[in-house]
Amino acid sequence: MRGFLASSIGVTCAAALALPLTLPTTSHAAPAPAQDAVAGSTQSLALARRGATRAAGLPEEQGLPRRDVHPFSLVGVVWDDPNAELHGRVQVRTRASGTTAWSGWQDVETHNDDAPDLDTPEHTSSHARGATAPLWVGASDGVEVRVVGETPAPTRAANPPAPLPRGLSLELVDPGEGEDPAPEGAPADTPRGTALAGTVIPELTKQETEDELIAARGGDTAAVQARPYVGARPRIVTRKGWGADEKLRERKLGYTKTVKAAFVHHSATGNNYRCSQAPSVIRGIYRFHVKSSGWRDIGYNFLVDKCGTIYEGRAGGVTKPVMGAHTLGFNTNSTGIAVLGSYSGTNPPAAAVTAIAKLTAWKLGLHGANPRGTTYLKSGGGNLYRKGKDVRLHVISGHRDGFATECPGRRLYGKLGTARTSSARLQGR
Repeated sequence: MRGFLASSIGVTCAAALALPLTLPTTSHAAPAPAQDAVAGSTQSLALARRGATRAAGLPEEQGLPRRDVHPFSLVGVVWDDPNAELHGRVQVRTRASGTTAWSGWQDVETHNDDAPDLDTPEHTSSHARGATAPLWVGASDGVEVRVVGETPAPTRAANPPAPLPRGLSLELVDPGEGEDPAPEGAPADTPRGTALAGTVIPELTKQETEDELIAARGGDTAAVQARPYVGARPRIVTRKGWGADEKLRERKLGYTKTVKAAFVHHSATGNNYRCSQAPSVIRGIYRFHVKSSGWRDIGYNFLVDKCGTIYEGRAGGVTKPVMGAHTLGFNTNSTGIAVLGSYSGTNPPAAAVTAIAKLTAWKLGLHGANPRGTTYLKSGGGNLYRKGKDVRLHVISGHRDGFATECPGRRLYGKLGTARTSSARLQGR
């Protein structure tokens, strides 16, 4: 099928990938991409105990004093056991590169529930670690961090503070340099500066999208007479477009059977980025997920910036049911969409909500799902639903619908009804 382009791995914008009638359900090796390495680095700094200890009945505190470091733009904290929780508060201060200006203390989201499902090789790997959400701080060359433990709320009155997880370290990520994709609205072969093939999957009209989906299903008369409910394919910046270093991730690609639901997230990386910096933010998240958290690839299937640009996430093909690591317990038969930013106290831009509607109208439509409907997913285990329970969920759900978490933030969660209505309308329902 000419129009349903897969991931940017080894393809150009003009390359094609048919959407098969039966999608693969097992992992297989992907061909090695032909791409120059993208510069970038991760500094890991072990945290040290500070101040009073838990033995004195006071919260445990660990951290690092102010210090000069190699340049970085994204920061997070990791620990040894991926199943351990960090009960406490993580705060960082950073110094803008080449200046003497230090920021105020910034909170890092400690409950990072975007994760591979329990009992999957990605979760049980010896490389997997517990982690906070990463925080985008911009170009910096100085850092200070403090982590203060606390007693979990249900036992706070009767027990001393919980110990912090073992092996805490500060991760400082330099996302490296990548190529800018074509600007929004420009032809796919018109990026900033010199054209780069394969950086953008161009949008299609609804008619073109329907025709190609019918062709993929065999082009029979009944299919032609009953047009499929699918939205127009939106413009998508590929992995090559945002500068993914394909040498970082595992080569195996994992698939599930279909896509029955989309989970919407916020990245919790903060809102202090320009839309032109979004590829750098994504490269930072990618490196944090792989090198710091020990996952096989970036966890999300798609990402959306605050200007409404859509980006391909985890490798494996944008039309296919790629197994992500976004909603602990519900990664099977779902897709994960992360809006770059933090939306607990900030309203998501209208452009981002519109992009969610366009993306889900297309992606869910490929797999026959109604954005305004509900579906059942079997829980893989988590803090809301036991493993094996069939759970009824909105076809477009927030992360908090499958896991007890603040994600995708109260303000973004409140916009999901609008996204469902718009997505269904774009499908022609």
